[in-house]
Amino acid sequence: MSILVDRDTRLLVQGITGREGSFHTRRCIEYGTRVAAGVTPGKGGETFDDVPVFNSVEEAVVETGADASMIFVPPPFAADAVIEAVDAGIGVVACITEGVPVLDTVKAARYAQDMGAALIGPNCPGIISPGESFKMGIMPGHIHTPGRVGVVSRSGTLTYEAVNQLTGLGIGQSTCVGIGGDPVIGTTFIDVLGLFEDDDDTDAIVLIGEIGGSREQEAAEYMEDDVTKPVAALVVGQSAPPGRRMGHAGAIITGSGGRADEKTRALAAAGASIIPSPGAIGATVQEMIGA
Repeated sequence: MSILVDRDTRLLVQGITGREGSFHTRRCIEYGTRVAAGVTPGKGGETFDDVPVFNSVEEAVVETGADASMIFVPPPFAADAVIEAVDAGIGVVACITEGVPVLDTVKAARYAQDMGAALIGPNCPGIISPGESFKMGIMPGHIHTPGRVGVVSRSGTLTYEAVNQLTGLGIGQSTCVGIGGDPVIGTTFIDVLGLFEDDDDTDAIVLIGEIGGSREQEAAEYMEDDVTKPVAALVVGQSAPPGRRMGHAGAIITGSGGRADEKTRALAAAGASIIPSPGAIGATVQEMIGA
């Protein structure tokens, strides 16, 4: 099975007719995702590769029964797109858009939480469940294979690297969730760890963190009491200098707790198998699960 989405999920794409939205919608369809509708204001009544396009999310939900949304809306309008989706009853929203203003994200993430919706991102690769043939995001589908290892990561690129190594060793994935690297996001490590812990079809978890913030320490604290499944953890940025942003907007060390070594120590103390380098993700997981 999977977490958050499955083969019966009906996907809506906000911004389906834009360059990025159209490209990745086609890749999702090719992977097997049921794309039920698209939304582009002013283009209602048109179709995109046989997918009906609507002017509003509410109209699309009423007409097609869509229950998940993937957002490719420009940064100034992305938060409003999230809120529109949640207002229409969408339960899982993946905001792929990069560069969303932090205060906009605070508003959208709080609203989604209050309404009981799962917001993934922003600035994230999305979600994929190989065994369900479902993808809502920008990850390369061909490197994934069905299995029983869940992956949660702040980094899209390292998610792909982890999956490629696992697949190369014959270790399949249940669901992979890229939570995003911005300073403020919706769904957190703790949220996804809890879902994996409750998923009967996930036996082990890969957690990939990076410098900045305290999400990894919070995840470690949660793991101590609430996660019984084996976790392999990697924190990148060991050599990052304080005060300099490294890649993601949230990847900046502003205190000792934001350092990679502090995060790694916390995860190790919580019982995680520490992955020593990005090139050792697959091998560490293989040893941890005895595959």
